[in-house]
Amino acid sequence: MSVVDKLLIKGIRSFSPENTHVITFYRPLTLIVGPNGAGKTTIIECLKHACTGEMPPNSRSGHSFIHDPKVAGETETKGQIKLRFKTAAQKDVVCIRSFQLTQKGAKMEFKAIESVLQTIDSNTGEKVSLSYRCADMDREVPALMGVSKAVLENVIFVHQDDANWPLAEASVLKKKFDDIFSATRYTKALEVIKKLYKEQNQEIKMYKLKLENLQTLKDAAYKLRDSIDQDNQKAAHLRSQINEYEGKIRESQKKREMVESCLDQIRGLQNQIQIKEGKRETLMKLKAQQFKDLEEENEDTDEELATWQAQFQEKVGLLNLKITRLERESTDIDRNIQFIVDNFSKDCQVKGKLQAELEAHQLQKNERDQSIQALFTKHNLGRVGALPLSNEVAVKHLERATNRLDELSRDHEQQKEANTVELGKLWAAVETATMRYSQAEGQINAKRDLKAGKIEEMQRLDTLIKKSALSISKNDLKRLDENEKSTMKEMEKCSLLLSTGDFDARISASKSELATLDEKLKSFQREKDGLASESMDRIYLRSKKEELSNKESSLSQIMSEHQSRFSKVLKGRTPNSKNLKQEIDLVLSSSKAVVADLNRNSMEAGRELVKVTSMLQEAVNNLSKLQRDRDGKKRMMVSRLASILQQDADVDAFPVQLEDAKKSKDTKKSHHDLADGMRRMFEPFENVARSNHCCPCCERPFSPAEEDDFVKKQRAKSSSTSDRIRELQSQVTVAETKYSQLDKLRGYYDEYQKLVRDVIPQAERTVEELTEEKERVTDPHDDLLGLLAQANSELEAVECLRETVDTVDRLHSEITDLRQLVRVEEDKLDARAHALRTIDDVNKDLQKLEEKRDETNKILDRLREEQSRAKDEYQRWNLRYHNAREEKLKAVHNVETLNKLKDDRRKMDEQLENIEMDIEMLQDTLAPLSKEKDRLAQEHEAFKKKVDTEDTERSWELRKFKQEVNNLQSVSSQILAFLASGKEAKFKEVNERLGSSKSQQEKEEKKKAEVLEELKRNKEYMADHGSVMRNIDDNLKYRKTAKEVQELQQEIEGLEEQIVAIGEASAMETELRKTAGVIQSLLSQQSRSQGTVSAYESNVSKNKADLKQVQYKDIDKRYCAQLVQLKTTEMANKDLDKYYKAVDTAVMRFHSLKMEEINKIIKELWQQTYRGQDIDYIEIRSDSEGAGTRSYSYRVVMRTGDAELEMRGRCSAGQKVLASLIIRLALSETFCLNCGVLALDEPTTNLDGPNAESLASALVRIMEDRRGQENFQLIVITHDERFAQLIGQRQHAERYYRISKDDHQHSIIEAQMIFD
Repeated sequence: MSVVDKLLIKGIRSFSPENTHVITFYRPLTLIVGPNGAGKTTIIECLKHACTGEMPPNSRSGHSFIHDPKVAGETETKGQIKLRFKTAAQKDVVCIRSFQLTQKGAKMEFKAIESVLQTIDSNTGEKVSLSYRCADMDREVPALMGVSKAVLENVIFVHQDDANWPLAEASVLKKKFDDIFSATRYTKALEVIKKLYKEQNQEIKMYKLKLENLQTLKDAAYKLRDSIDQDNQKAAHLRSQINEYEGKIRESQKKREMVESCLDQIRGLQNQIQIKEGKRETLMKLKAQQFKDLEEENEDTDEELATWQAQFQEKVGLLNLKITRLERESTDIDRNIQFIVDNFSKDCQVKGKLQAELEAHQLQKNERDQSIQALFTKHNLGRVGALPLSNEVAVKHLERATNRLDELSRDHEQQKEANTVELGKLWAAVETATMRYSQAEGQINAKRDLKAGKIEEMQRLDTLIKKSALSISKNDLKRLDENEKSTMKEMEKCSLLLSTGDFDARISASKSELATLDEKLKSFQREKDGLASESMDRIYLRSKKEELSNKESSLSQIMSEHQSRFSKVLKGRTPNSKNLKQEIDLVLSSSKAVVADLNRNSMEAGRELVKVTSMLQEAVNNLSKLQRDRDGKKRMMVSRLASILQQDADVDAFPVQLEDAKKSKDTKKSHHDLADGMRRMFEPFENVARSNHCCPCCERPFSPAEEDDFVKKQRAKSSSTSDRIRELQSQVTVAETKYSQLDKLRGYYDEYQKLVRDVIPQAERTVEELTEEKERVTDPHDDLLGLLAQANSELEAVECLRETVDTVDRLHSEITDLRQLVRVEEDKLDARAHALRTIDDVNKDLQKLEEKRDETNKILDRLREEQSRAKDEYQRWNLRYHNAREEKLKAVHNVETLNKLKDDRRKMDEQLENIEMDIEMLQDTLAPLSKEKDRLAQEHEAFKKKVDTEDTERSWELRKFKQEVNNLQSVSSQILAFLASGKEAKFKEVNERLGSSKSQQEKEEKKKAEVLEELKRNKEYMADHGSVMRNIDDNLKYRKTAKEVQELQQEIEGLEEQIVAIGEASAMETELRKTAGVIQSLLSQQSRSQGTVSAYESNVSKNKADLKQVQYKDIDKRYCAQLVQLKTTEMANKDLDKYYKAVDTAVMRFHSLKMEEINKIIKELWQQTYRGQDIDYIEIRSDSEGAGTRSYSYRVVMRTGDAELEMRGRCSAGQKVLASLIIRLALSETFCLNCGVLALDEPTTNLDGPNAESLASALVRIMEDRRGQENFQLIVITHDERFAQLIGQRQHAERYYRISKDDHQHSIIEAQMIFD
């Protein structure tokens, strides 16, 4: 048992903050005496605050509890309370509470500095502290003292201002007693159990819904697995098609390579043809010139002309022999003339020939020099020098031109190779874009197929929803609910009829009446038998006495059997049988009025609750819909952002990502435009440099090496720029697609933000407001329902007693009459004025009793029949009620199924919306891909045309350059050949001989004249044959040239035949384009199939990802676990219901026992203490506020005889104080089993002398009774010296404390001996 040991006070109220004041509490009595205002009550306040933490009344939140700084002349004062006590386990504990009060301007600031519990560890002997920072001190101290905080506040340490709380108003009294009984705790515990029971019922429903949901998820998981298998099969089939496409593509590519090889052969042959055509053109010019130089075209064959040429030489030889012979035959004179003439003629011929050859040689040199100068100027081969050119310089220039031609040829070949590589890159880009386009197209087709499947599934769901809605409309939940309620009401009526009809009681009463009648019959039979020996009056008197005894025993039996019911109906009063019916009728009428009033109020409250509940449900549904929309949009946004950004995405970062995408797009676009502009600017530089042989920018002339270096650098820049442009174009396309896709999500993001920021918070506020409104409406409604149920139960209890009351009233009347009759008969017998009954009178009475017994038997049979009929009616309505409830449950299940179908339909709408969004995004992606594919194809075609045009022009220029070089080489060869023949020296020699021959000719003119005619004839003949000879030579040369031309033509035709044998170039190009188209088509089909495969794989991955989601993870185990949880929760809820009923019964039993014990102690103390005669005793009445509830209303009543009056408002101040003290003493006796402390502050307030003495005697008696109890402590604080002397006896304490004030008006405590 816990006790207080010492109390230290410092700086509390009037106690000085500089000094400490200690009180040691004795056992069994600690007496504290002092005048008013000395500070006695401060001790109670300090004890109460140290134990409970509660401030005294009117302490202004602690401001007036601490010593005032203004009184102390300080800006700050500190106070401390230190209490040492023994716990219920007899362990010493010190409670320390420190405070601070600071003056800040015109305001006071109170602060609790420290709260500490200190004790000694029994094992180590060390001091152990527990701070308020680690524990709730206001809970720890009462727990250590072994009593509740309410008992400490309201029983043990009660402030003088609150000492009369037992006679306070009803609400205060109820709160105090509820706190003392811990009724609130138990009531709350029961409410928590009941709430937990309801919540677990709701959880059971939720578990059932979750089980159904898990079943749905389980089915969905199976569907996903089936879908994965189907998609894998389709993907495998498409992969086999893709392999077939790859085989066809390889075949087509081989075919394309063969066509390209043939096309390369054709182009090589065409180049050879062009070269030979150039030679042929040169020979044709030579042939034309030779034909022009012919005097006459001979029609003989080449063999004939050759034969004729050979024969002609022979004829010329013969002719010379003939001339020689004629000259020999001539005179020796003519021989010299003839010899001179012949030599002169020969020299003239040689001279003419050499003259022509020299002139032709000079023309060739001039033509060569001019051609070299033109060639060097045209092709920027450098300076030529002054004309004419020497042969050595001309040969060097020709070698330089030949080298330049080789360089240009190699450069052309390199350019062709670079163009081929560039074409390959462009074609690869075209194929990549085509593949991406085909993949996107395949994904779109797959999404469309998936959309079609979803639409079919939605149509199926719509059909199911229509069927469910139709079945629900047929079953009309409202009608079913009304039907259930009506059947339940009928069933309740039947049940009420069974209960209010009180068939068992009436049957029992009938049986009792039959037994009474049988007894009467037996009595009359005995009377009849005893008429022979006894007088009729005595027999009659004895029979009436027996009848009176029987009726009194029946009445006593009925009253004893129904006494508890009568007491319950009459609020604890035990009525007598005389006015029972009157009181019951009054109670019945008042109960009916109360039930009608409560029923009306509960219906109004119920309508308001239904209205608020409907609004709340609508608001909750709206909130759920908005939250689903928000979650759906968030999932869609996250999915789209993850798909677009290829990384984990956050919805809130969407604006930043959109702005980043826009900046990236603009940056890449500007880079591409800059690179494209540079390419367009630098692209014509090569042609300008080649054509003008100068820098395109500064127009500085180029040397050939500088020109080649510039062209090489320009080509390298062009190649890198093209690659860079293609890369930038790809990046621009990707960035534009990304920005376009993100920009399309802007509307969804705005809608999502609107939902998150505005709509959903407003809906949540609406739900919160309606929830609060519902809670506000629900509590009065529940209270009214509880009151209505209590009133109905009371009304039913009263109505059940009506027939019993009638029986009691009838028996009471009969007993009164019989008593009067017995009294009269006894008076008659005493007066010996007897009137005898005959046997006929007895027989008549017997006949009447038998008739009455028969009638009672009929009534008993009728009651049994009515009871059986009522039970049958109850069973029938019970069956109808269960049928109606089952039908309603089916309808509710259909509604739940419909809601589930609608949820699935809504999910399908979300999925369909996502699919449509995917299709839209893929289509948005498709347009840029198509544009990119077309752009790349156009770029490839344009580049190909440009390359072909440039190659043709370049080839033509090279052929022309080569032809010019070949012509120069031919002319140079002829010039060198002419120089090598020495014809210039021969020409000079011939000129010299002609000069000498002319002089000889002049000398031998005469000789010449002689033989002139003959010689002239021979010369003419020789001249004619010379012309024929030249004509033959010219014809042979012409025919040789023509033959060469024909041979070249045949070679060209042979090459053309090879081209024809290989195939036409246009046909080959057409075939190449066709093959490329086939390859592109196959690639497109392959890409489409790959896209479809990727879509199926995406679906498989998505389905697998869905299966990996939380809702599908371990779905079978979760389903089993949920099923186990449902069953275990149902069993636990049944146990909870049993526990609730057990605790409820125990609480009510505990309350009734404690109240009996308290009232018993109160009665004893009152009778021992109170000296007045107007009140026998007092007691606390606790009336249940409702049938079957744990809530009680309390009142203190005073009893005088059979009268009972409420004490509040009817007692004097002294009676009030005494009653409050006695009630506190009784509560202390009852509840302070672990704490022996009781503090009384000014207990004699308003008490007169006798009552004060009686109180002192009672307290002394209590201390005497508790003498054997070691830890009992009574703390009495009083200013009444007489009262102090009465209780302050030496056997109870050796010292007492006197409280007074010093000169500084500070309270001081002094210990004094009792005898002083």
